[in-house]
Amino acid sequence: MKKSLLLLGLVAAIAAQAETVVIEAESFDDWGGWVNNTQFMDQMGSPYLLAHGLGKPVADARTKFVVAGGRYNVWVRTKNWTSFWHPDIGAGTFNLIINGKKLPNLLGCQGKGEWLWVKADDVTLKGGKNTLALHDCDGFDGRVDAICFTTNPQPTSILNGPRPPSVIAQPIPLPKFDLCVVGGGIAGICTAVSAARLGLSVALVHDRPILGGNNSSEVRVHLSSYQNLPPYPRLGDVLLEFGPRNGGNARDAANYEDERKLAIIKAERNIRLFLNEHVNEVKTNEMGRILSVRSINTKTGVATWFEAVNFVDCTGDGNLGFAAGADFRMGREAKGETNEPGAPEKADMITMGSSVQWNAGKAEGDAAFPVRPWMLKTFKEENCSPHLRGDWFWEAGLGRDQIAEGEYIRDYGLLVAYSNWAFVKNGYSKSAEFADKELKWVAYNAGRRESRRLMGDFILDQNHLRNRDVQPDGTCVATWTIDLHLPKTAEESKFEGEPFQANSLNEKIWPYPIPYRCFYSRNVPNLFMAGRDISVTHIALGTTRLMRTHGMMGEVVGMAASICKKHGCNPRDVYTTHLDELKELMTKGVGDGKKHPRQDYNVQQSLDPDIKKHHEESVKGRVE
Repeated sequence: MKKSLLLLGLVAAIAAQAETVVIEAESFDDWGGWVNNTQFMDQMGSPYLLAHGLGKPVADARTKFVVAGGRYNVWVRTKNWTSFWHPDIGAGTFNLIINGKKLPNLLGCQGKGEWLWVKADDVTLKGGKNTLALHDCDGFDGRVDAICFTTNPQPTSILNGPRPPSVIAQPIPLPKFDLCVVGGGIAGICTAVSAARLGLSVALVHDRPILGGNNSSEVRVHLSSYQNLPPYPRLGDVLLEFGPRNGGNARDAANYEDERKLAIIKAERNIRLFLNEHVNEVKTNEMGRILSVRSINTKTGVATWFEAVNFVDCTGDGNLGFAAGADFRMGREAKGETNEPGAPEKADMITMGSSVQWNAGKAEGDAAFPVRPWMLKTFKEENCSPHLRGDWFWEAGLGRDQIAEGEYIRDYGLLVAYSNWAFVKNGYSKSAEFADKELKWVAYNAGRRESRRLMGDFILDQNHLRNRDVQPDGTCVATWTIDLHLPKTAEESKFEGEPFQANSLNEKIWPYPIPYRCFYSRNVPNLFMAGRDISVTHIALGTTRLMRTHGMMGEVVGMAASICKKHGCNPRDVYTTHLDELKELMTKGVGDGKKHPRQDYNVQQSLDPDIKKHHEESVKGRVE
């Protein structure tokens, strides 16, 4: 017993003297050709660097670090991402380079699809500054979360425990805002601008380096549906000011005009913009009211708390509402619950999927594209896609959990894009037509359509839309069809294996004014929502999920927030007590009154034969 105690004491003494340095990959001084992936932070715990080179190794990511000196174990948190589909060494391999010397162990090829710490090597480091680089081997999405240097002989507790911020810094002290908008997609931009123009101090908090969400150059989905229609034709004016001039999915980055989205936000003196900030924690009081939200900077790891009177969830996934305990749903409701003709007999977790779009064009140099063992062997002459663009219907994960399985879904989208292109380049009978073509872009941020829906005082469903059951608090109109996606069958796609392309079922509707009660939480008193996470059923989401409709929702929510400030009331009180004021604001609008480029691409005919005429009347004098 005494010997055991002595041994334990010796181990404790050694551990106390051990040195450990953990370097978050996103905090590197120079990312080189690697990119910062933030989409799955809530699932795997961190941003990470991704070697997204489309089959060509990317430039090394580099940084410096300081240690006391001595012999260190080196560990890397990484993932063998293709192991779900291929059992051996797959895509995404890389090496570490320390002080100019490449370590021999190949990384990114361990494990069975889980994130794990892998021992890279033992190295001797000098005291003081040392250099570290991530050396990509294949350009196929190798990933690194963090690197640990430790002299601790038992590092497991360190590796599996919570990690401190990679950069020690104090967050900027912030004032209390009238409104905190979380999510900088189309809905978030319009919410922030609307509220700011009505006199509110606004924090716009977004987890990516650029604004626009699915309409940004990162995802490249074009705007859809009509805006500027009765009963409130001025709803949509804000989006006219910054929406891209041209439509089209999976086009060149410039097509999405990210700079116009940034410009409209910077022009509003009442808005403070916070990019690269991921909100993942909420403080509430005993009544469930949100007091503040915490964001983590996706580059530095520094936490910032945002305090506000009211909050808006424009995250798409309902992340803010979920963290605040808001009532929500995912999947399809049962017919017995909603009496919707299109609902299944039993509720389930089936959702629409996520698109990983891509495009190709004339090569600037070597146009060769490799065939690798980890690529799918199921692409053949009859099922390949010999095109230069993968559009919205390259949709993965239909029926999977879009949040919990988000990284798997995105990775499968990457896998099928690479496997298809490899076959077209190397095995297709007409591959000569693609000899000078190369992949130009493949989205590493998947474009989600559906996940959580936050429940409000009103839940819009298929019957309301079909029966034109217009509510007294109707606001902006949904005009798109009830557009629900389902995977192509093996017979349709001639593809054996997990589906990666989708069909679309469409039911035309009359333009339907979405009730204001869909735009605030029924159980979190000061939470609004705008975007695809509003209070609707799975079926009704088919028409409300379009981004022009989201922009108009944001304008309405900004107006409602201004009424809350004026009267010191909650979002629900706008409906119960101040609805006429909201109607006045919606009638007037918050646009700048100037002419802007026409943006009426990608609209549909509805059951209203005069919808186009109504739109032309509404934008007369407002478009160039």
